[in-house]
Amino acid sequence: MTGDHYFSVQPGSAGHRRDVAFTVAGREFSLASAAGVFSSDRLDAGTAVLLRKAELPGPASAGPLLDLGCGYGPIACVLATVAPTANVWAVDVNARARELTEENATRVGAADRIRVAAPDEVPAEMTFAQIWSNPPIRIGKAELHEMLGRWLARLAPDGVGWLVVARHLGGDSLQRWLTESGWQVERHASQKGYRVLRVTAAPRATA
Repeated sequence: MTGDHYFSVQPGSAGHRRDVAFTVAGREFSLASAAGVFSSDRLDAGTAVLLRKAELPGPASAGPLLDLGCGYGPIACVLATVAPTANVWAVDVNARARELTEENATRVGAADRIRVAAPDEVPAEMTFAQIWSNPPIRIGKAELHEMLGRWLARLAPDGVGWLVVARHLGGDSLQRWLTESGWQVERHASQKGYRVLRVTAAPRATA
């Protein structure tokens, strides 16, 4: 089957497996990956910029943290490693991606703290101290806006969202849309054609 996308719910292509190795914050990772998931053969360049330029949670962070669109789990595994007491939710529509993330949570010794779930399996009352995402731009603007609106609304009042978007795929227009939607958005960093956006709730006006 050749019509799979990384946002397919159930990829039909053969899941040819491989290991992906990368280093973040001086720590080496080797994670299982397979065809039919996002950037299956390497750490995606945007994800690499996000993990290098955003502010990773500290070792005392309690979370909960969210990796939105987790793929095979590189962001979730990094977050769980640098914040060894935090619970991390790894969410993806792609069943193969979720299976790989569960395997990789075990690889990094965090199977008890990385909760892998489909979007509708996350408890409705759950809010997050941080949301991390290399969002699936190619699903289309309307779907992307709906997804980000749904999940950013679940930031804790003092929570922070970290997003990475390629400039040529609409990073600047996404920043404008987020601002117009009531979020406080800072272009935290730019590197290799990617924008790293820091998103927080806009301050409320005082009487």
